[in-house]
Amino acid sequence: MKLSSHTMRTIAMPLGMVVGALLCREVAWLDALMQGLLTPAFIFMMLFFTYCRVDARKIRLSWMHLWLLLLQMVGSVAIYFALAWYDVVVAQGAMVCILTPVAMAAVVIGGMLGANVETMAAYSLLCNLVIALFAPILLHEFGNGECDIWQILRRVAPLLIAPFVVGQLCRYGTPRVAGWVERHSIISFYIWLASLVVIIGRTTCFLIDYEADRGVEIALAVVALVICLLQFKVGRTIGRRYGDAAAGGQSLGQKNTVLAVWLSQAFLDPISCVAPTAYIVWQNLVNSYQIYRAGRKSS
Repeated sequence: MKLSSHTMRTIAMPLGMVVGALLCREVAWLDALMQGLLTPAFIFMMLFFTYCRVDARKIRLSWMHLWLLLLQMVGSVAIYFALAWYDVVVAQGAMVCILTPVAMAAVVIGGMLGANVETMAAYSLLCNLVIALFAPILLHEFGNGECDIWQILRRVAPLLIAPFVVGQLCRYGTPRVAGWVERHSIISFYIWLASLVVIIGRTTCFLIDYEADRGVEIALAVVALVICLLQFKVGRTIGRRYGDAAAGGQSLGQKNTVLAVWLSQAFLDPISCVAPTAYIVWQNLVNSYQIYRAGRKSS
């Protein structure tokens, strides 16, 4: 029985997570062999394919962007104080799930859901740069005190800016190449799947090797689920008011989980990374469901 492209895209992300978890040791070995460059390379290629479709002249900031950014900044502080009385580690995990900027892959998924890619590109650039300045304040205050702005900027800025610049140069310098990239933009989705396998493999290894209280781990996973669903819902509600529910939902709900896991392990209690790790699973299940619904509507 031959599966349709719609069905393949629907099951691809859950399947990628299962493969990453089952082959976690092999994935971790390959990533170590490549000196941790696999995920950055995937992200660069994925964003290049996406930004080739973006007309920089159409990028505009809107009130939607400002409301979403304000929600992230205020929400991350509020959730920490709301949960710190129960468990500081759980509070840290919840905070980083809201604080972390939008995933660079959100533009890819958003485009598949019918979102305006220029709108999402604008928020991706704005959110990552602002959070890179804001996050060190919270991580210093509520974490181990070792975080500074340049550590985050060095990790985020090259992967955020370089593919945008190269994509725009390709768009205006070699329009034939850009045209081919635009016609085959679905490739960026499969690059994202490859990066998902690597992310899940690495984090699965960490969780297997790191001993922690199972009750805390379960609490972190449950909190991540609630935050994930709320962020997608609230984001879509705000986006709908500005005529682009898909862009709002992806901008607030889909997080740069690679960065989130790194922030947790480097500047918070390491076990708090269970929350962003669980968030990887939840957000990709949500995205699979959204792609399924979008495919049903289009057919």
